[in-house]
Amino acid sequence: MAQGLEALGSLQKSAAPQPQEIVPAEPKIDAQGRAYATGKRKNAIARVWIKPGAGKFTVNGREVGVYFARPVLRMIISQPFLVAGRLGQFDVVCTVNGGGLSGQAGAVRHGISKALTYYEPPLRSVLKAGGFLTRDSRVVERKKYGRAKARRSFQFSKR
Repeated sequence: MAQGLEALGSLQKSAAPQPQEIVPAEPKIDAQGRAYATGKRKNAIARVWIKPGAGKFTVNGREVGVYFARPVLRMIISQPFLVAGRLGQFDVVCTVNGGGLSGQAGAVRHGISKALTYYEPPLRSVLKAGGFLTRDSRVVERKKYGRAKARRSFQFSKR
């Protein structure tokens, strides 16, 4: 009986999880000193490259103020930089296609957030808490047969 207890005690000691060292994430930077990420929202896909600079922002070869004319869309794009405290410190070049302007702005925001975490891994917790790293998976529901739209019925008429 004593041997069984000793064997059980040694088993518990060997099964205890060994504490592992937490290795900090390393930046993912290419040869030109840029971080790349892909952002998605609705049907829009944005490819984003960021590098340290004066805050120049280019979308599909155009200035951000020309491409995203509405102030709300420009505010959406700048949110990750505001939360991270890096406004005006990075040059951003992105190509975006698919969807409408609102979806494209959301895709660029998602891509910027991911690229920031690749360039500076300690910013991940701040951006994660702000909800910028989560891909918004809501998409338009498909139209069903026998319906006017996805869920809307045709107008009912008694006669």
